[in-house]
Amino acid sequence: MLSSEHLALQKIQQQPEPTVHVDAFLYDEDFIDSLCEEGKLSRYYCMVCGSHQTAPLGFISHSFSLMELKFIYHHVLPDLSGKVLVDVGSRLGIVLYGGYLYSSASQLYGVELNGDFCQLQEMVIKKYQFTDRIKVLHADICTQGSLLQNADVIIMNNVFEYFLNEAEQARAWEYISHNVRKQGSLLVTVPSLEDSLSGLQVNIQLSPWVEEVPLNYDVYPEKDIDREALEQIHLYKIL
Repeated sequence: MLSSEHLALQKIQQQPEPTVHVDAFLYDEDFIDSLCEEGKLSRYYCMVCGSHQTAPLGFISHSFSLMELKFIYHHVLPDLSGKVLVDVGSRLGIVLYGGYLYSSASQLYGVELNGDFCQLQEMVIKKYQFTDRIKVLHADICTQGSLLQNADVIIMNNVFEYFLNEAEQARAWEYISHNVRKQGSLLVTVPSLEDSLSGLQVNIQLSPWVEEVPLNYDVYPEKDIDREALEQIHLYKIL
């Protein structure tokens, strides 16, 4: 716009929310996106002060979404009849509830360090009568060698990074790599093992221990599926 367009400039300033004029002929959507990425333009404004100096928030979840649960139990894992599943850091227990409803696993164990979350899980398990197949252990996973050794499936979702310092993370991963050795058992992780172990002082060689199993992330044709979230899920077979 030109500074001589007094009325138009005034009208824009009188809009109920902060408004900018971007000429659609001069600047197409891709160019606007590039300006936003460079920080030269913003699509957002602060509702408190009106500033355009904003940035999108990062989001992280320590639980799987319903979509991710269905993907894991319907498309990632095989038939779990007669199998034992262990969720490391079971938190709200949703992996256990999903396993109860979406699989035939004979036993589902949640290992949770936080006592408050254990109480919450116990309340849900009793309320919905899941006690015959679900058991929650208030424990450090590094005390559960026998459970890990006998598990057929172990699930680990963002399990240590936000709750342990780097030395504790390294200790936990070393313990798991030493105890999860049952040939043919499965390990489901978010993010990948490579990402989880990078930057930690650990002596874990992945190639003799696990083999990654390729997953089909295109099983949901719906457009609103969060493909990026599904691609964070990785499946490994213990060698």
